[in-house]
Amino acid sequence: MLSCILNSERAIHVNIQIIRIYASIREMLMANKDVFIKVEQVEKQLMKHDQKIELLFTYLSKFIEKEEQPRTEIGFKRKGM
Repeated sequence: MLSCILNSERAIHVNIQIIRIYASIREMLMANKDVFIKVEQVEKQLMKHDQKIELLFTYLSKFIEKEEQPRTEIGFKRKGM
């Protein structure tokens, strides 16, 4: 703020540098904002995939538990043997 009020050559250069720095920071934030948004979208997709994979493993574990139970025999059975 003081560099805006002062009239010396050095104050003018400092004020210009400050404005350039703020402009570059704003550009970086805007560029990184797009990247940040894309990263969030990918994370959301991965979370959905994680939930689906977890559901798949739940179904597989239930299937394995069913397989461990003895099966009933099927087919023709003769009496007396």
